[in-house]
Amino acid sequence: MRRREYDEDDVRVRPGKGSRPRTRLRPAHEAAVPGFVVAVDRGRYTVLTGRGIHDSGPSIVITAMKARELGRKGIVVGDEVALVGDTSGRPDSLARIVRREERRSMLRRSAEDYDEVERPVVANADQLVIVTALADPPPRPRMIDRLLVAAFDADIDPLLCLTKADLAAPDELIALYEPLGVRHITVQRGGDLSELRDHLTDRVSVLVGHSGVGKSTLVNALVPTAGRAVSHVNAVTGRGRHTSTSAVALELPDGGWIIDTPGVRSFGLGHVEIDNVLVAFPDFNEAAVDCPKGCTHLGDGCALDRFVAEGHGDPARLVSLRRLLSSREGAPDDD
Repeated sequence: MRRREYDEDDVRVRPGKGSRPRTRLRPAHEAAVPGFVVAVDRGRYTVLTGRGIHDSGPSIVITAMKARELGRKGIVVGDEVALVGDTSGRPDSLARIVRREERRSMLRRSAEDYDEVERPVVANADQLVIVTALADPPPRPRMIDRLLVAAFDADIDPLLCLTKADLAAPDELIALYEPLGVRHITVQRGGDLSELRDHLTDRVSVLVGHSGVGKSTLVNALVPTAGRAVSHVNAVTGRGRHTSTSAVALELPDGGWIIDTPGVRSFGLGHVEIDNVLVAFPDFNEAAVDCPKGCTHLGDGCALDRFVAEGHGDPARLVSLRRLLSSREGAPDDD
């Protein structure tokens, strides 16, 4: 019996995962619907369509998921996006986010000061409202310094909002930041919020502060339909309990948006360059010019020591700056 000869037709080829040829071309989605993200919850995005974030008028609330083609590109509250699929807004409908538009600003943080991995907080905000109680819990200037660094790094205007002004005088804290040109307002519990509203109108503002400083109380007063949970400060620890668990954008009745964020106990700056940290301390800029080349502002020979010793700078501000810089090297910051 003659032995069979084999050729290439007898070779078995494992079929591919799909019959369509691979291509790097992606659909343009020219008919995609524009919108902006107002909430994020476990892989589902609440998106407002029908108008821009700076416009007024009717809109549609849509639930969406991120399309696979976006890969690891993150979507956060405040992002302007493009959607396809079911954009009717009907119950149980689900659209797809296929594009994230270029961001005008990005508020970021890191887990620790020595961790350079960025964690996006909010996109496209115009203003960072640093909410700090004057008492119960007491103010923490070092956290204010951190948030100022984050604001300047993101090119967002900072606004210092001092709450519970009926419990303690704001003069000392205001005097600390007034030379820096940081805008500030004071608010009493249950008091008039017209000045705060003036600062928020027609802007996208993100509110950040410790738990228990009255942030959610402010949000509920500014947006009566918000329904944000309110916590009380622990009498023993002097700390509040986290009541907001995720960021959410809320439209103000008189125009503009506020983005409420969960209360924070730390705000890492590992992603911020040292020069950008110094931007938040303009009171030391003049003296830093006289520092030796490559000065870390932590060791001997730093011109900032002489500047403070001669009475030109606040020693507490220098301590805060150096704590920020040293914590980037892994040293603990117990603020």
